[in-house]
Amino acid sequence: MRRHTPRRTSRAALGLAGAAALITGLGAAAPALAADGTPLTVAITGENKVDLSLSGDNGDSTEPQIHLALKAPGEAWHGDGTVPVLHQGDFKIKIDATGLKGVAAVDMEQLGYQCHADGLTAVCEGSELYAGEEYNELGGIRLDVDDTSKVGDAGSIKVTGEGDGLTFTPLTVDVLVGGAELRDHKVSEPKDFAPGDTYAAPVGFRNQGGMAADGAVLRFHGSRGISFPDSYGNCAYKRTTDGPLLLQGTDAVCSFSGSYEAATAYALSQPLKVKTADFALNDVFHYSFSAVTPAKAKELLGADGYTRGTGPALTLTKVPGAAASDYTRYADMDLPTHGTYDLALTGASADGKAGDTVKATIGLRNDGPGWISAQRSGGEPIMFSVEAPEGATVTKSPADCRRTTLSKGVKGYLCWADTPFLEDAKVSFPFELRIDKVVKNAKGKVALPSYDDPQDPNQANNTAWIVLNGDDQNTGGTSTGGPKPSPSAGATGGTSGSSGSSGDPATPGASDASGTSGTSGSGGAAGSSGGSTGSGSGGGLAMTGAGGTLLVGGTAAAALGLGAALVVVMRRRRAA
Repeated sequence: MRRHTPRRTSRAALGLAGAAALITGLGAAAPALAADGTPLTVAITGENKVDLSLSGDNGDSTEPQIHLALKAPGEAWHGDGTVPVLHQGDFKIKIDATGLKGVAAVDMEQLGYQCHADGLTAVCEGSELYAGEEYNELGGIRLDVDDTSKVGDAGSIKVTGEGDGLTFTPLTVDVLVGGAELRDHKVSEPKDFAPGDTYAAPVGFRNQGGMAADGAVLRFHGSRGISFPDSYGNCAYKRTTDGPLLLQGTDAVCSFSGSYEAATAYALSQPLKVKTADFALNDVFHYSFSAVTPAKAKELLGADGYTRGTGPALTLTKVPGAAASDYTRYADMDLPTHGTYDLALTGASADGKAGDTVKATIGLRNDGPGWISAQRSGGEPIMFSVEAPEGATVTKSPADCRRTTLSKGVKGYLCWADTPFLEDAKVSFPFELRIDKVVKNAKGKVALPSYDDPQDPNQANNTAWIVLNGDDQNTGGTSTGGPKPSPSAGATGGTSGSSGSSGDPATPGASDASGTSGTSGSGGAAGSSGGSTGSGSGGGLAMTGAGGTLLVGGTAAAALGLGAALVVVMRRRRAA
């Protein structure tokens, strides 16, 4: 569960009593407790171990390392949206941090207001408990080293509870000062690295703590376009090939026994091979070492979904004279960064008489070779604009399109397709238009944002057209008209008019990791984050075509006149 710093306006800040106020009326109050007299068992939850660095590298000084809560039986939410109250009756939670006297500085100010601190102890009082954990937060405790802290100092925080009809499972938080701190060797993309290449990653760590590590664990991950061709006997692997595309890829965990000295660096006996697929582009590779006991390492290797490697064991060797500046807390990189994809729009054409309603299906596809992984942006959509041809009114628009102002005096639609966008993805956007006035060769522009994108070098197919009653039914190409459509392009008008598009028409259907994506009337690849749910069935969404120029530009710029809710952005390289 995600917890929030209690200094902000949050459930943790409100505490147990505040949560009760928030939930008033959402769930029926429960009796004092079980009718058979059996005590309700409640677990006190939170981190059970905190390692403090003498170098002061203990995270954001405003954020607690320990987040305390009470976990009661049941789910936090019922199917009807109510939050069940499991218990009504006074109880107390006691926090005893006296074991950290002379070890570390303790700050309990981030506990909720129902908690009262006195030096190294605190008492939290409540009168209602809710199912689950989310509405039973106590708040946070911040720990830091002080002038008395030294290598090897250790202590603990004891958290216990009492209350009529309740049994609390206590929590002990062990704290160690100056323990092992493993920092990872930096990684960077080799020069001229291309999709399909294999990176020999110089994986290793330096123990920058004050004590030796009794065992170490290596974890590494590659997103969908990355694989690890070698298999090691002391590693376990998990390959995810279904579900959300952002979560697909390979995870691995490797165990190393032995003692790893302080102020000493170690490296894998051979570089870790990181292979990229032909479609890979801005995929993510990261790894990390941590000091883990052999018993815990064995548990990690046997985690659900992981399969033990079959090859020889991967080993670590000492690296003499390694500089501390070559090591970092997070070893993370994009791979490969030099590659391309080719987004292409396809237009539509139709003929009809005044009063006819015709169909025009716009297509967006990726001709590859790379996919738009959106690993850093987390799935920001690809956006493009659509104008209606002169003399026509849009009577129905796709769900993933919204009426807006494209530029001064020019109204149209902003459409979006979710990312990640596969290397062979195709998405269709069906519109319906009423011909109010027959205008020969009436054209409405369809365009992706216009800016210099080195990863999409073919800009000629970033513009298409909706053509009504045209001489040659030309719907594709550049802003000046472009190439001729295929012989299958075009459509006939009438009240039930069909539609066509130049080039390869986008076809609706379900998406998977290897093929076509999109839904009828909805742009988006499977596994990507959702877009807006606008509807364009006549009424206020009807739009009369007037022609005009697209004024959308730049990955960091808001398009003119689109409004705060529809800023056109395509951040393909947002920082992690």
